[in-house]
Formats: sequence, C-alpha cells, structure tokens
Amino acid sequence: MVDRAPWRQHYDRGVSATLEPYPRRTLLDYLTELARERPDAPALLFKGASITWARLDAESDAFAVALQTLGVERGARVGTLLPNCPQFFVVELAVWKLGAILAPLNPVYTEHELEGPIREHGIDTVVTLTRFYGRVKSVQHKVPTLTRVIAANIKDYFPPLLKLLFTVARESKDGDRVTLAAGDTRYVELLARHRGQKPPAVALSPDDHAVLLMSGGTTGTPKGVIGTHHAYVSTGLQIYEWVKSVVTRGDSVILLPLPLFHVYANVGVQALALVTGNPLALVPNPRDLKDLLATIRRVKPTFFTGVPTLYVALLSHPDVQSGKADFKSIRSCFSGAAPLMAETKQRFEAMTGGRIVEGYSLTEGMMALCVNPVEGPNKTGSVGMPLPDVHVRIYDGDAGLREMPTGEVGEICIAGRQLMQGFWGRADETAEALRAHSDSDGTRIWLHTGDLGYLDDDGYLFIVDRKKDLIKTSGYQVWPREIEETLSTHPAVAEVGVAGVPDPIKGEAVRAWVVLRQGQSVDEQALRAFCRERLAPYKVPGRIEFRTSLPKTMVGKVLRRALRDGA
Repeated sequence: MVDRAPWRQHYDRGVSATLEPYPRRTLLDYLTELARERPDAPALLFKGASITWARLDAESDAFAVALQTLGVERGARVGTLLPNCPQFFVVELAVWKLGAILAPLNPVYTEHELEGPIREHGIDTVVTLTRFYGRVKSVQHKVPTLTRVIAANIKDYFPPLLKLLFTVARESKDGDRVTLAAGDTRYVELLARHRGQKPPAVALSPDDHAVLLMSGGTTGTPKGVIGTHHAYVSTGLQIYEWVKSVVTRGDSVILLPLPLFHVYANVGVQALALVTGNPLALVPNPRDLKDLLATIRRVKPTFFTGVPTLYVALLSHPDVQSGKADFKSIRSCFSGAAPLMAETKQRFEAMTGGRIVEGYSLTEGMMALCVNPVEGPNKTGSVGMPLPDVHVRIYDGDAGLREMPTGEVGEICIAGRQLMQGFWGRADETAEALRAHSDSDGTRIWLHTGDLGYLDDDGYLFIVDRKKDLIKTSGYQVWPREIEETLSTHPAVAEVGVAGVPDPIKGEAVRAWVVLRQGQSVDEQALRAFCRERLAPYKVPGRIEFRTSLPKTMVGKVLRRALRDGA
C-alpha cells in the first residue's frame, strides 16, 4: 500500500502526526485566559515599552465599546492602515470582540490601491496611522461609504522619554502631527473615553469570519481572502507542535519584523504567540536595520521570523559582518514568503550560528504550512514537509485532475482544516482555487496554489516556480528560480531576479536583473560564462542587467512582472 503521507516518518522526535481533536476556541479565548492567569506578563514589546496581557485585554475591551458606539456592527469590515505597533492588536481584538471582520491594508498602498479593497469589501471604518491620514481622506472622497476614520499616532505607546523626544524632533517631520477633519476621531481619545468599559458579550464561533487578507496583487487583480477564527487556532497549534523544542510556553520572545497585513505575521506568528502565551517584540519597519538590531539587543529574542531579503540585508550590515550583532539568544529562524536562496541560508548560518528553517504557504492557505524540521535534516532547495493535519498532493499543471508520481513536477495542492473560505465576492475564482478531489484517503477540498513543484520519496516538497512565471523559450520550459539559484552562488551577486521577455524568434527570451554585493564587481559576460558552466544553453540569460535594487513586495518577493514590464 502506498504511503500517502511519507513525511510523517521524518518528523522531529516528539512531533505528533495529528492534533485532532482541535479545541473549539478562538484567539480571544486565549487572550481572556492569559489576562486572567498571567495579567502582568508581557504580551507586546515595543520600542522599550511593555504591554501586558491584562492591559491588552482591557484596552481592546474599551476600543470595542468605542467602535460599537460609533456604529460598527457584527459582520462589518474594519480596515487598518497600521505598521507593526500595539494599536494594530488592540484594534484587531476589539473588532473580533464585536463579531466584526478585520481588513488589514498595506500601509504603502497608493490611493488607487486602497480604493479598490475599501470599495469592494464594503469597509466603512478605517483606523490609520496619522502619517497616512491624508491618503485615507483622499480615498474617502471617492468612496463615500467609508464613513469613519480613526487616527492613531505611532508615539501612543512609546515610553515617556522616547515619546517626548519624538514629539519635539520627529513628529512634524515624519508627518504624524495632523489636524483631523470634522467627524474623525483620535485613537487615544476613544480609549480614554471608554476606559474600563466592556462590550456586550458576542457569541463568537470558531467558524465565523475573522479576517480579510489581500492576495494576488503581484500576479493580477488583488483579492480579499476570507479567513475564519479556527484558522488562527489551528495554525498556531500546528506551528507550536513543530517548534516546541525551541519555543516554550510563556518564556520565549518572538521577534516580529514582518508586516501584520500579511498572512505570515498575522496568522502564523501572531497565533503562535497567543496559543503559547509568549510576547511579540514588534519592529515597525524591517528596513530600518539599526532599529531591528537594537531590538534584538534589547529583547534577546528566542525565535526570529524573517524573509529572504531581510536575511540578505542583515548579512550586508557592518555590525553583523564585524560580529558586533549578538544573535546568541535566537534558537531558531524561520524564513518564508519568498524563495530562500541556498547561498543566503549557508552564509547566514555560517556567520551567525543560527539555523534558518524555510517554510511555505500562501494567503489562501491561511498558513497551512510546509516547513523543514527544526532539528532534523533540511534538504537543500526544499521548503520542508506538511505540518500535522496538513496534506500536499501534486496534480498535473494543465487541467489539475491527474495526480503526479513522486518526483515529477506539477501544481502544488494543499489540504488543511484552515484553508480560506474563499475570495470575497468572487465565486468563480473561489471555485477555480478550491476544488474537491477524491483518492484512497477520501474526498477533501484542495487549494490549487498556482505553484509548480514536486515531492521526493521522503515527502519533502520542492518548489520549482510559479505557473505564471514559467518561461517558454524556443520550445523549452525554463523555471526562473533555477537560474536565480545559480546566479546567487556567484560571490559578487547579492540579489537576482529572472523573467521571460518577448522575443520575435524564441517567443520568450531569458533575462536576468542583478544587484551586486557592496565592494564587488563583475561584468555581464563573466556572469553569462558562469551560467554556461552550470546551466543548459537555453537557460543562460540572453541579457543580464545591473541594478542598485530590485522591485519587491513588502514581504520581500521580487516582482518579476515589474522587471518584465520595465524591460
């Protein structure tokens, strides 16, 4: 009989194959328990300040009352335009306490990019950082159904001295000193007005909608992904089961430099913190490496969550290169959201002594994860194996009906109890992404990811590339990631992106865009010769362009489409 889940044989010792039955709980239940049993323990660490579980519970109660007083009802969509800061958690928990739905928005979105989801998702309330207030008001003029705007200042939770210094030296310069229009309110004033109050109890089911996360912006029209409360709990418990050898309950610090509008941080990291009762150390801007390294020195994190571009940036920082940065407290590093080049992993581990464990999921999967073992073998090029109660199959990349044999490339499909409920208002696209398949294990709903990959004999998953990024040149199929992996091993190359561009003879031609490491130099001919030694002739880029930076998403994915469109 064929083993349908060979990966379970390669789990770290002590990791369970299943966590069934899962508790019928929400993250609010964990918060209530923590506020009762460990009221004075830190929940959030921010710029030298500490917010306890009791305070987080009380302030989210007060803000829930404020929202209700303003007219927010059960099922309403409340948008946030906030970086990683305590206000995000207070607003999120308050929204859930009302039975409403959180809709986190990317703070770097333009007015045009904000207008679409606010209109399509019926968002009538937005809580924004003051520096983004003008942008929200511009959108409000175009979307009159946006009736409530609440402004929070980044300094609201700063410790006293830092707040004073910020007020004097930075508040106006950074655009945080704003005058609100009539009818708009300030976050701190709403909290003060309703402090000590509790909202009426709402019967909240784990099956209720909790969040609308944006997906698809790099490959097409952005779509709202609907996630449930049980998705958070399922994901948090699965990740904890996987990392329990390095993350203990209540006394580990989890560093969070990843944006909370993204599924990696919002579902994966946040849920892990709440189900384990561990504090989150918040970094508002991961590109501010000085602040990131200062936060590491101050909070001494146990668990570091990052993306490949962050690891690349850290490797180039003088304090890391000179050994001044102290990573000794970090027991494990996670990498996700974009492919981690083998060269980056090896260099970071050699320089810091910390092991990077690469994982894979996507917004539509609500962090139904594949991830490499924390202690066991990490196969080069693999994103690991499915977590407990997550399943992976490889179906043909055309119709998506035929299951592919072990080792053969096809579309990666994921099944798990936390998959999205669908795309908001897009039934046809939901039906295309979520499909029922039957096999010897029965019938399950499978998420068709649009990613190409294969499983090896041990059940490790290897991602080849995105279906939409596949390059077809002179009749051959070329996967950009293979070329990117090759170029990234050159000692002069810091970052690389590869895409296909139109060609009148070949149909598409392979082109690469390269950022060099500081102090290094190499020319196009030398890099193409480097590729010819390692790749078949049809895979060698016809042109290699040098850039000072590559276009990326907020979580570090290289925007191949932007490179291709600008060619």
